[in-house]
Amino acid sequence: MDQGLIHIYCGDGKGKTSAAIGLAVRAAGCGKKILFARFLKNEESGELNVLDTVPEISVIHLDRSYGFFNTLSDSEKKAVRQMYGELWRSILKMIRDGVYDILVMDEFMAAYRYGLIPWEEALAFLREKPECLEVVLTGRDPDEKLVELADYVSEIRKVKHPFDRGIRARRGIEF
Repeated sequence: MDQGLIHIYCGDGKGKTSAAIGLAVRAAGCGKKILFARFLKNEESGELNVLDTVPEISVIHLDRSYGFFNTLSDSEKKAVRQMYGELWRSILKMIRDGVYDILVMDEFMAAYRYGLIPWEEALAFLREKPECLEVVLTGRDPDEKLVELADYVSEIRKVKHPFDRGIRARRGIEF
């Protein structure tokens, strides 16, 4: 790829992460190197088991998973901020090394919204990213500044979802 572009998969519908994983798998099948980072997600998700078997995809695993950010105690929020600050710095370092063709940051929008990723740093990174790096961001409600920087914005809209009827997330389907 001569020019890497920025993708956003957003919306309130199911499938944002699945779309990002599909792109990563397609790219891996074409010999591209992918760095896959996740924010505010459980380390128990089934897709990680598959992604870890694909040599072209490097998944950054975290030592701990937390629940929804807005339900955490102040001390847990502090720990989350520290952990994701370290993750952000690791991502930047790994990208600077020039090994990867594609960077996927799953649930980037929530991490950005909660300030777990420094806003100005994130915007500067996206504006100044390596020219050939493709970047994929997922999550609900992207900031307008992110939308302006993106080349692709795909909104996945919920029409109907079992959660609305009280059916909880099911292993192998939602996680």
